[in-house]
Amino acid sequence: MQDIHQLLNHADGIEIANHLKNKAFSPAELLDTVIERAEKVNPQLNAINELNHEVAVQSLENIDLNASALAGVPSFCKGLFTLSKGLRMTNGTRALGNDIAEIDDNFITRYKAGGIVIAGSTNSPEFGTSFTTESSRHGAARSPWNLAHSSGGSSGGASAIVAARVVPFAHATDGGGSIRVPASCCGLFGLKPSRGLMPIGPYVGEGWAGFGTPHAVSLSVRDSAALLDISAGTDLGAPYSAPPQPASYVAELDKPLKKLKIGLYESVDRWATSEDVKKAVQFAAKCCEDLGHDVEITRIPVDYELFFNDFFNIMAVNTADYVGHIGQMQGKPVDLSLLDPRNRTFVEAKKDTSAIEYVNSVTNMHILGRTMAEYMKDFDVILSPTLAREPIKIGEFNFDASKSLEDISDAFHAYAPFTTVANATGQPAMNVPLFWNDAGLPIGVQFAGRFGEEVTLLQLARQLEQAVPWIDKIPPVNAIF
Repeated sequence: MQDIHQLLNHADGIEIANHLKNKAFSPAELLDTVIERAEKVNPQLNAINELNHEVAVQSLENIDLNASALAGVPSFCKGLFTLSKGLRMTNGTRALGNDIAEIDDNFITRYKAGGIVIAGSTNSPEFGTSFTTESSRHGAARSPWNLAHSSGGSSGGASAIVAARVVPFAHATDGGGSIRVPASCCGLFGLKPSRGLMPIGPYVGEGWAGFGTPHAVSLSVRDSAALLDISAGTDLGAPYSAPPQPASYVAELDKPLKKLKIGLYESVDRWATSEDVKKAVQFAAKCCEDLGHDVEITRIPVDYELFFNDFFNIMAVNTADYVGHIGQMQGKPVDLSLLDPRNRTFVEAKKDTSAIEYVNSVTNMHILGRTMAEYMKDFDVILSPTLAREPIKIGEFNFDASKSLEDISDAFHAYAPFTTVANATGQPAMNVPLFWNDAGLPIGVQFAGRFGEEVTLLQLARQLEQAVPWIDKIPPVNAIF
């Protein structure tokens, strides 16, 4: 299987799938190789919660290698609020047991219909409420670029295994930056789609008042586009829907892209941006100008103090509500000592929030969405950092019980003040890995587009990927044989 190993070292999912279609090897051989690679590197990364060969083999039964551009390629399901039949869904918490999902949710159903083989689940922080993947249940997921650093959150496990070349892409979700932050930490492409574009049913109507959406992290832009071709589209009964989508995102990638007007901002109010991050943003701006686009300094119309107060109100209230839901399922209130201190603080601080307070926060977010839509009439794309500094070290966000909601909020905002706005407004936004600092750590940049205009972002990312290729940047901790 050495030839498969060599392919997995440098190829994206579409290239691997093409080898399958040409019968260079079988889907079963590819799966066995992926599992071998996962077993090699996961003891160092702690990125995979469950590696389930039996479930994966079931996905191979009656597989149609013509079902999609990625058919037959193994991947992983993020272990957070996502049902994948036969896998445990722990949501990163000790408050849940080891219940096995009896069905696939709508998103995973579409992946499997597209021939993607689900080989297990990846590590995520408890309830997805952190920009680092560390929990008392599953431990810390580490960056393959430097094991002392976090792989980001909340899709940290997914990002670590893709960067380490276990698989070329992995399912991820994003409620406040949880695709883009770990993609930045691990040197990957990560797109958060527009609100309403992706299915999240059948049991859930929205996550965090419409902030949350599933998609993926990937080595290449075209894999991300191919995954949209497989999974995008409103599902039955969804409360939101995005504008009409193209017949194929992959087919749109290499079509001519008009000259873009790109707005640039590199700092947010009182939260400082590091020099390495400023270098990354300026490098990205220069790349865009070299491609023929106009870049103009701007400042987006956001009152960040009000915004972050409303964001944490919505996130923490939803966390408290979910903990109450666990208690209802279990027939008794959840023992809060089972929760990680961060979430215990959220629950205790927000459990008595009034309906009026909550609705006011949601209303403010809707107002912001309208404001940003008007503002985006002047810009095709907004460029900013993804994070305000390099990836944090393991343990920096291990808040103890003495930390207040305000302490936790300030720490999160100082690290990642840029990503959450796109969740609130519903705009698509992506992390693009163009820059590594002198310590060898990836420093991503974020591009946000107009609502429903994923194609513009993908085409720009494709241009940048061709101008400054990143797929051959392989971290020192990897699954290479």
